[in-house]
Amino acid sequence: MPDITLTTLILLCLAAAAAGWIDAVVGGGGLLLLPALLLGLPHVPAAHVLGTNKAVAIVGTSGAAVTFLRKAPVRVGLAVRIGLMALAGSMTGAFFAAGISSEVLRPVIMVVLLGVAAFVMLRPSFGTAAAGDGTGRPVARARIITAIVLVGGGIGFYDGLFGPGTGTFLVLGLTAVLHLDLVTASATAKIVNVCTNAGALAMFAYQGTVLWQLAAVMAVFNLAGGMIGARMALSRGSGFVRAVLLTVVFSLVAKLGFDQWNA
Repeated sequence: MPDITLTTLILLCLAAAAAGWIDAVVGGGGLLLLPALLLGLPHVPAAHVLGTNKAVAIVGTSGAAVTFLRKAPVRVGLAVRIGLMALAGSMTGAFFAAGISSEVLRPVIMVVLLGVAAFVMLRPSFGTAAAGDGTGRPVARARIITAIVLVGGGIGFYDGLFGPGTGTFLVLGLTAVLHLDLVTASATAKIVNVCTNAGALAMFAYQGTVLWQLAAVMAVFNLAGGMIGARMALSRGSGFVRAVLLTVVFSLVAKLGFDQWNA
């Protein structure tokens, strides 16, 4: 456990709980958790912060996934295939990350997110269809392949290359490609996130860059937040998830804009 005050520990645990809730509902909990760790542990090497972040996040994501699986109509096999592709994409993105300037990527991602927000607001029916292709028929094979390659591989690559908002992009991608409702898309995204988090955590653990004691304490709060968020998403439906989605998208745009301004 690093040398931190009780106040800092409490604030980190509260941030972990809030991040777990956000991540369970619509993804993007890392937008809160990672900055909180960076602020709370200013003298800890970045690699240890990233490793601890993954150790905390995987617990909450796993808890949310289990909660969703009990009630949401999730195709686990498909979710795992997308997750494995996302894991491969993330490793590839990380390989190329050193040669890419985040100053170039930030404005591009901001434009994409603003376009997504406009689309969601102008299309009230987005994410409200029943799981499937929107007509109750099985999902077409072409859509499944597209989801595995583009949503899994593409967003996984983005996660390794840049990262912010990966969970939110997963929800949006799964909703658009597979015509899932937002609740089912959130549930499926959790399984994909478990796969990518597991791969990243294994690498951080191998490198010895995880603060396990701190992660264990924060993980309890992240798990509680994740399970509460999953239950709220299930009980309140796609309209609730849609509202949280827009909030997270605009928050991500604001954060990227702030980072760009201070770059």
